[in-house]
Amino acid sequence: MLTDPIFWLVAIPAVLITGISKSGFAGGAGGLTVPLLALAISPAAAAAVMLPLLVYMDFLSVRSWWNKQSNQQLLILLPAAIVGIVVAYWLFDKLNEQYLRGILGGISLVFGIYGLTLGEWSQRKPSALIGRICGTLAGFTSFVAHAGGPPLNAYLIPLRLAKTQYLGTAVMFFAVVNLVKLIPYSMLGQINLGNLTVSAILAPIAWIGVKLGLRIQDKFNEKQFKQIILSLMILVGLRLLWTALMPS
Repeated sequence: MLTDPIFWLVAIPAVLITGISKSGFAGGAGGLTVPLLALAISPAAAAAVMLPLLVYMDFLSVRSWWNKQSNQQLLILLPAAIVGIVVAYWLFDKLNEQYLRGILGGISLVFGIYGLTLGEWSQRKPSALIGRICGTLAGFTSFVAHAGGPPLNAYLIPLRLAKTQYLGTAVMFFAVVNLVKLIPYSMLGQINLGNLTVSAILAPIAWIGVKLGLRIQDKFNEKQFKQIILSLMILVGLRLLWTALMPS
């Protein structure tokens, strides 16, 4: 990775987008990062490089959203997310790179289409059971692709929380989930010196992304930004699926 210019051309904008998303602006946009990186490196390596950066970005974001979360919703979501993480950990080491690219491509494609077409349709307030199902899915997809935003949003958005409470809940949810993920990632050998070195080099880009996202909260058209990101998720998802189904 360190000497691959293609990786850096992909990684720098991907990490910048994730930082913007982590600030609370255009939540879910960070789901593009691992699928995008997986075009240049293996899906496992992409996820491993991003996790320390996500924990770092969570630290930067949590300070801005502390005590703004819904603890009631976190109590529903977080235990279920841990179940999803455990299931993903159990499956992760049993899948080869081709299968991982296929899963990653499918997640990217489905979530991109969902966000563009169905994401605003939910009107009924979901039950706690739906929250636990979405929390489990968010834990699973967050482990595989750091893309837990769509399942989480499928539950949180119909609750019609105040914007501040919704963003605070999402930020706190992923801060806890990403810390928990460090344990199974370490057990899989993904947290190693090589990946940590790449993460450290990209850390300033992550910092810039978070600060930029906080600054443009009220100055940028969030809907258009999300539409661009979701469209890219569809394209990247199709490319990953093609790579998985038609390996060279």
